[in-house]
Amino acid sequence: MAVEIVQDKRRGRIDYRYCSPLHMLAVHERGVRHDGCTEIEGLPKSTLQDCSRKLVFVPAGHTYHDWHEPRTLSRVVFFYFNPVQLAISPLGGSQSSLSPRIFFEDNATLQTALKLATLIEGGDSDHRQYLEALGVVLAHELVRINTGTRRAEAQPSGGLAAWQRRKAVAYIEEHLAEPISLEALARLVGLSACYFCRAFRQSLGMPPQRYQLSQRIERAKTLLAKRAASVTDVGLTVGYNDTSAFCTAFRRVTGLTPSAYCRHFS
Repeated sequence: MAVEIVQDKRRGRIDYRYCSPLHMLAVHERGVRHDGCTEIEGLPKSTLQDCSRKLVFVPAGHTYHDWHEPRTLSRVVFFYFNPVQLAISPLGGSQSSLSPRIFFEDNATLQTALKLATLIEGGDSDHRQYLEALGVVLAHELVRINTGTRRAEAQPSGGLAAWQRRKAVAYIEEHLAEPISLEALARLVGLSACYFCRAFRQSLGMPPQRYQLSQRIERAKTLLAKRAASVTDVGLTVGYNDTSAFCTAFRRVTGLTPSAYCRHFS
């Protein structure tokens, strides 16, 4: 296992890109972003703003890209695991099929990771055996999380199954500018509205309505950057009949008005 601690010292856009034969666990100890997007191959992208105490897992061979403009200076701890080492260790489970996960919460894994980071920063060689033991525990946690993910997809007690997530996200994208009821989305994947809302949030880090809003704003940002239409027309395209309501929603998410966003990226 290798560990890298990254702490922002300045404001401004920051990009992380990763694709490697090693598994990567990113522990967002703190960080609220003004704007940004996180993508892992095989999962819908996330524009979650408050990433504090959230975890991201990127299996070996998967492409990862995160960019953000920080509202607060962030601190992220990256852990890298050799899949071969995991496969021959007495951990049990199926390390060959670890699944990607984006902005999830798991307190046991978080606490273990933060203890490791604290020991590494301290540089105290007297704690080497404890550090190595924590590393083994963290590897166990990865397998436990992966087992839990598979159970959640197979049983109705966790987040959405992969096919349900794909179907719901695709439907939202296809009807981005239209009002979408929770009941309609739930029926689409065969769940009750109450359970669907909880499972959707667990899988994508936000409720369905907020996800649709974030995707509307992402689409608007793309259109504004192309400067192919007026602010009013862009608002209409993404579902806002009232320009004032569009400007308010856009500013709430990005911190800029649509016009200011155009000037910023011109």
